[in-house]
Amino acid sequence: MISVLSEVCKLIKALIFDVDETLVYYEDYDAKEWFSKYLEPAFQQHGINIDFETYRKMVKGILPRSYVERFGIDHVEFWKLVDNVNLRYRKLLAKEGKIKIFPDVSQTLSELRTMGLKLAAVSNASQDCTEFVLELFNLKKYFEVVFGKDYSYLDGVKPNPYLIQKTLKALNVSPNEVLVVGDSDLDVKAAHRAGIKAVQVLRFDNFVKEADYHVKALTEIVDIVKKIKQASI
Repeated sequence: MISVLSEVCKLIKALIFDVDETLVYYEDYDAKEWFSKYLEPAFQQHGINIDFETYRKMVKGILPRSYVERFGIDHVEFWKLVDNVNLRYRKLLAKEGKIKIFPDVSQTLSELRTMGLKLAAVSNASQDCTEFVLELFNLKKYFEVVFGKDYSYLDGVKPNPYLIQKTLKALNVSPNEVLVVGDSDLDVKAAHRAGIKAVQVLRFDNFVKEADYHVKALTEIVDIVKKIKQASI
């Protein structure tokens, strides 16, 4: 069976996965509630006055992550503070059993690795936050590369293609040998800006029409890889 599956994947050599809301999700998570209950108090302790809407726009890439510099705030230290709060929050949710893995994840990742594909995980969350949730469900073992946000270039988070391009170099593959798998428009935009086709997994009915492929279950990606192979013959 392994030799047959390996034969299927001569064209696609690697897949790059988003993490949050693609592989795992957070039960009862509400961004505005998290901001007011966890992040805003931390801001106040450090004399930072940033409202939720400004924070949201930086997270979404509407404003650059360096935007806080105009308020006299070092943007690297700002995002390290955000990420420390986020990591503590994730650890709290994990203790409460509120971080969940989608049921189709482990099977799909295992099968893709059996097919000889290289896998990477790329997230806009910090490296620590990303590795924490992957290790929580024993998923890190499937990935040759795991990249969270890069503090040397914080504006390089998705939809910027920087992290995707960084992953291509680490895996030693070209854009036409890769698929990016994610749940949001940020993933799709980052993939396209890197010259890569995007697969959107429809976790919460947030349909992104610009995606090249749409799947309801992660297991469908195996079929996509096979069809790409067949089309190339």
